[in-house]
Amino acid sequence: MRDIAASWRRVCRAARQVFAIPDYDAYLEHCRAHHPDAPVLSRADFFRHRIDHRYGGGGGMRCC
Repeated sequence: MRDIAASWRRVCRAARQVFAIPDYDAYLEHCRAHHPDAPVLSRADFFRHRIDHRYGGGGGMRCC
């Protein structure tokens, strides 16, 4: 059952990349790996930031 769940997560992640949908789980993984002491955005704030960044509303939070 775990293999099916892991496969499903990979399929979902690939679909998000194809359609340029922000991936909050990948953001959390990145933050844990590269910025463990820094605060993370809430899910709503993350999506708001990504939409603003994509459509010209700013983008001062670039990391890597």
